[in-house]
Amino acid sequence: MSDQLTAWLRTIVPAAWSALVAYLVTLGAPDWLVNALGDAGPTLAVPMILGAVYAGLRALEPRMPAWLTRIVLGSNTPPVYSSAGDGK
Repeated sequence: MSDQLTAWLRTIVPAAWSALVAYLVTLGAPDWLVNALGDAGPTLAVPMILGAVYAGLRALEPRMPAWLTRIVLGSNTPPVYSSAGDGK
């Protein structure tokens, strides 16, 4: 798999998981949270949840088995980026 595809998968797959978690949270969010944020609740919740889920997945990545890493991050192998001076 190319590094570009790997990088794309490792961005899109966690974002999809984050979107699912955000959707589930909005279905059952407690009233004290929803009322406190008013109309901005869904607008603020999605990026905050996306960031938290992605950071959590990346922090847990070294301790996850390879099969779970593929499911939650899209690829078990991080992409390798070439430096600007090597002509690639």
